[in-house]
Amino acid sequence: MSMITATTWVPRGFAAPFPTKYDFNEEEYDRISKLAKLQLDDAKEDLEEAQEEKRKSNGNTGGAKLEDTEEIDDDLKEYDLEHYDDDGKEDEGGTAAMFGNIKNLMFHDANEEDPYITMEGGEDDDEEREELQILATDNLVLAGRIEDEVAHLEVYVYEDEADNLYVHHDIMLPAIPLAVEWLDLPVGKASTGSDAKGNFVAVGTMDPDIELWNLDVVDSMYPDAILGQGAEDAANAEKPKKKKKRKSKKANDDYHVDSVLSLAANRHHRNLLASSSADKTIKLWDLNTTKCAKSYSYHTDKVCSVAWHPTESTVLLSGSYDRTVVAADMRAPEAKAPRWGVESDVETVRWNPHDPNFFYISTENGMIHYHDARNAPTDPSKSKPVWVLQAHDESISSFDINPIIPGFLATGSTDKQVKLWNIQPSGPSMVVSRDLGVGKVFSTTFAPDQEVGFRLAVAGSKGAVQIWDTSTNKAVREAFATKVPQMKGDGKERLVGLDEDETDSDSEEGEDEDEEANGGEGWESMEE
Repeated sequence: MSMITATTWVPRGFAAPFPTKYDFNEEEYDRISKLAKLQLDDAKEDLEEAQEEKRKSNGNTGGAKLEDTEEIDDDLKEYDLEHYDDDGKEDEGGTAAMFGNIKNLMFHDANEEDPYITMEGGEDDDEEREELQILATDNLVLAGRIEDEVAHLEVYVYEDEADNLYVHHDIMLPAIPLAVEWLDLPVGKASTGSDAKGNFVAVGTMDPDIELWNLDVVDSMYPDAILGQGAEDAANAEKPKKKKKRKSKKANDDYHVDSVLSLAANRHHRNLLASSSADKTIKLWDLNTTKCAKSYSYHTDKVCSVAWHPTESTVLLSGSYDRTVVAADMRAPEAKAPRWGVESDVETVRWNPHDPNFFYISTENGMIHYHDARNAPTDPSKSKPVWVLQAHDESISSFDINPIIPGFLATGSTDKQVKLWNIQPSGPSMVVSRDLGVGKVFSTTFAPDQEVGFRLAVAGSKGAVQIWDTSTNKAVREAFATKVPQMKGDGKERLVGLDEDETDSDSEEGEDEDEEANGGEGWESMEE
């Protein structure tokens, strides 16, 4: 089973033309082996806790061991967990067992000739370097994938003119990815100053830690930085004598203790990253120090979505399963923030980039709410949206507003449909509805650059990523011709993806005439 849970784009010009290979030297080996030891310590403690709880629940006071725990103990024997804290034992088991005989490998200076290598690099090195090349006209598309219980982040290269999409490299993740956010600031080991440009990604998963990775390094084994309690483990790995703190499961002001559901990078204050979690809190992280700068508790249930205001750079919009949305100034956490209510669990919140006085909310029952932020209700139950749209019959798992073309909205749902909408002063009207063959739609994201403004990345439960050039759709061209007069099309729709043969990529517009330009049925104006 394979599915893609989240995607995002990297603007053109930020990726290194020639990404570098990860340097696994002796120092890096020592660092990772210490971290692996800490992770195994955690596994040992979790196992002991589980055994103790089982003994208590079964009235077992410590006599005969349960069969299943005996099997687990047998599986862990090879790691010699019992002697991890003994000095000088690493070479006899434990960490070394995970890496085999790698401790005996010799690391050679790059300028010295390695006596064990007889082949010259030559043309092979040049070919490999050329294969990794990323052009200034390429976009990267980042996709969080779970496949056969293995989680990783795939880094795609999208070549627009060549109609080509391919996986450039991937990054192993510790758990199912839930949120992926691109960062233009170097962090961790690569941090060089506040003015520096970088090409990094923040990934939120079912684990409470947020991992930060350098996208310009291929085959990395460990993130460049961690936001969360896992960062303390990394620091303590350099201090083996220091007693490791037991991981807290209680919500606190320093790190998340449950799944990270949403991430939002602040494009004005580039060192700030907002995160929201199933632990009901919102955290504000300083990427220069990789520490939590502030924690907020505006909600009483899981906080599933956060978004920074496009111009008021300290205002953060947050949506929760408590069925409310809050717009709060992060500089004044004690002030009472305006709050809006909706009829079911919030899925996603987004500001309108073309008129930041307004914002969108999508909900679990397929509704889109459009609000004027200046008209905050005295009570969430008295919220009055500008309009409400029944966009889908099932949950709207993802939606996006085109950053280049005003009034262009895309929604994706677990009903497997992607719908494109034209938002006008009179209200929304549907332009086209399409099943792109990705299964239940979990992610719909527009490209960030003017040259590819009509491209929409769509992914979902079938594990496929499709790039839809929506400008090749006749109904889209007609709807937005006045806003983008240079649009051209040859009557054939353009869909680019790795699994193209398994989709409806060759379908003509005529097949969907019954679902195009429905005149805006299903929305209701709420303006007085």
